[in-house]
Amino acid sequence: MIILCLDRSLYFDPAIRPLNPDNMCKKYINLPDFAALPAPVYFRYSEFEADTHASAHQHAWGSLDYSARGVMRFEVAGSRFMSPPQYAVWIPPNTQHSSYNAQAIVYRSVYLAPELCEQLPNVPSTLTISDILKAILSDFAERDVNIPQNDADVRLAQVLVDQLKQAPVHDCFLPYASNPGLLSVLEGMQAAPGDNRPLAQWAVQVHVSERTLARQFVRELGMGFGEWRQRLRFLVAIEALDSTRSVQEVAFDLGYSTASAFIAMFQRQAGCTPEHYRRTNIRSR
Repeated sequence: MIILCLDRSLYFDPAIRPLNPDNMCKKYINLPDFAALPAPVYFRYSEFEADTHASAHQHAWGSLDYSARGVMRFEVAGSRFMSPPQYAVWIPPNTQHSSYNAQAIVYRSVYLAPELCEQLPNVPSTLTISDILKAILSDFAERDVNIPQNDADVRLAQVLVDQLKQAPVHDCFLPYASNPGLLSVLEGMQAAPGDNRPLAQWAVQVHVSERTLARQFVRELGMGFGEWRQRLRFLVAIEALDSTRSVQEVAFDLGYSTASAFIAMFQRQAGCTPEHYRRTNIRSR
């Protein structure tokens, strides 16, 4: 029988070194400090404030980390992960990771004992999570379930584990590079997602040819310059929509000349318009 536990605790410790130390007025998450997982499946959730960090740590169990609202940034085993709400980050047992979120997020996490991780990826991965899995996560969170007390909840916990094992592995939604020149370009784009400079101008900045930089994108990231920038803008848009700015203002901030071009991009990525996403995924203030 699978036992599901829940922990809503959120602790802040200013002594923890942040993932991004640029701003000293930040909040830090200290995860539960149990030495062993108290149940084969352990479920916790929290609502993290904006500009919140979890310091680098690792544990003997695997974890699925999912932001039901907003975008959570992870560094896992030296790689960066940024995933929108239709994906989750899978972190295998004994893998060092840290996290940061610029905006407030609704966080869900499932911890799995090592024996339940055998059919899951043995490397950090982005998983496409099903509507069933998201619904179970939300259901346990909304009902404050600590440990399933009836057969129906036990079955839901077992379905959740089965759904995780069947979840398709997605290429890291916003992959990062190790090449210093390419990394410099990616960080420049992330610092100014509305910058419309073409690839050729970025190539001049890092002293390589346009063709060389284009090849580096495909070789190291598995996608071209245009797709990477579009994915970045989509992630930034998810955070921007959790504000009072209009869709048109968000579009212009992200470098789009018209709101319709931005809406078309967003719909391709999310399967819905920005306004629909805002209504269904972001609660009223």
